[in-house]
Amino acid sequence: MALVEHMNTETRRSAQRIVGALAKSIRERDRITYEHSRRVATYAQRLARSMGWPRKLAYDLALSALVHDLGKTWIENEVLHKESALSTQERTLMERHPQIGARILEMYGAPRLIVEAVLHHHEAFDGRGYPDRLTGDTIPIAARLLSVADTFDALTSERPYKAALDCQQAAAHIQSSAGTYFDPWVVAAFLALLESWPDFLVPRHAAPLPPEPAARPNIWSHDDLAG
Repeated sequence: MALVEHMNTETRRSAQRIVGALAKSIRERDRITYEHSRRVATYAQRLARSMGWPRKLAYDLALSALVHDLGKTWIENEVLHKESALSTQERTLMERHPQIGARILEMYGAPRLIVEAVLHHHEAFDGRGYPDRLTGDTIPIAARLLSVADTFDALTSERPYKAALDCQQAAAHIQSSAGTYFDPWVVAAFLALLESWPDFLVPRHAAPLPPEPAARPNIWSHDDLAG
């Protein structure tokens, strides 16, 4: 069974143009979200490659990660950057960002892979996520990988309201949510990747996503990826 639908060359080029333009809009609206998305793209790409995804498919996942928080650019700064706990109303507003982002991507004609990854990256494996309360394997596999990469960067990033965790602390947090929030298979792959890769953290700046590599045998190397 195919992991996700492959994009053909023309579709991928179109997706790159769409994502590039929308990523630029994210950078202009909110630098913190932009830098976070860059790091998540790198982590997601690494994770996909470690799980045996072809390099082009892993790159497609990275494109999805670059715009996974696009919907947040339509949320007021008072809510987006609030340092205290969100109210119920504010939380409901914030939880609309996957739907907003997916709707924008659909308007621009983004491929289904990217739209679905963005729409479902906050679904939980046990069905308690959002927006559609999907469970288990009904959550698109791209979204399940993106969820782990997204959470890892959130945990290891300093925010006004929290200190950054180190890799070991973040790994323990993710492991504790395997089977509830995260797909256990994806968590196991991510933890193995962390264990095998010294200095896994991407520097706290907007490291550019690498260009798609030229065609070559599908042999994964750490040197193929950013960070």
